Amino acid sequence: QVQLVESGGGLVQAGGSLRLSCAASGSIFTINPMGWYRQAPGKQRDLVAVITRAGSTNYADSVKGRFTISRDDAKNTVYLQMNSLKPDDTAVYYCNAKGIMNNDYWGQGTQVTVSS
Repeated sequence: QVQLVESGGGLVQAGGSLRLSCAASGSIFTINPMGWYRQAPGKQRDLVAVITRAGSTNYADSVKGRFTISRDDAKNTVYLQMNSLKPDDTAVYYCNAKGIMNNDYWGQGTQVTVSS
């Protein structure tokens, strides 16, 4: 089993920045990749960014150039640095990890609200 705990959400004005953290514990050697998804009210949960153990990354088109995903394996933590935030970025952000059977682990979610 894998546990994911997010932190770092909050309220920020448009143009501002936030950094989300996701700390993984448990059978972390079984998970790859890790990433961030977000879900706005009334919408589906969408991929924001993903990072593999090798450090390869992939981003949603809507966040390219503004968001950066990174990982610190010594701390078993994945980060999402979000710059130039827009009101459309408002959502609950979820940390995700893929297990060895391609199963999903999810964090509890953290709210990000961007005011105009």
